[in-house]
Amino acid sequence: MTASLIYYVAASLDGYIARPDGSVDWLKQIEAAGDDHGYSGFYQSIDGLLMGRGTYETVQAFEGGWPYPGKPCTVLTRADLPRAAPEVSISHSTPTEAIAELAAAGCKRIWLVGGGSLAASCFSVGLLDELVVSVIPYLLGAGIPLFSTGLERNLKLHEQRSFSTGVVQLHYQVQPEGELA
Repeated sequence: MTASLIYYVAASLDGYIARPDGSVDWLKQIEAAGDDHGYSGFYQSIDGLLMGRGTYETVQAFEGGWPYPGKPCTVLTRADLPRAAPEVSISHSTPTEAIAELAAAGCKRIWLVGGGSLAASCFSVGLLDELVVSVIPYLLGAGIPLFSTGLERNLKLHEQRSFSTGVVQLHYQVQPEGELA
């Protein structure tokens, strides 16, 4: 069984997904506007989650407990971390192995929750199928980039949406290496 990997992420206009310390407090103003910018629909469309250690630790600090109940989540790390929920698996496997395990468990659409380093790793080995970036009208000036390393690949625009909050959401299909969009 094959699975699709979708990097669904919010980024500042200058390309950062978090402050240098991993904080995403700058997203609170957009969240307070009351528009979920398509998040609920996206979340219903996915079967599993993949994330790195930094994102996992950030998510664990959110108020209200584990925000992704009922969906299997694999956290890739070398650290010995506590499981936030029964559906969380802490793994020292490669992204390829983790995706294969999630696919074997019945996941067809997997959300790469973050972060930039894991996204770059997945992208560089051809695992990323879709990229959905909600560009937030905010300049951070520094922080954790959308992708931690420079990458080259053509993307094909699938859909674009704009919201009254100033958020612009861009949904791309990742093109095979060497293929033009």
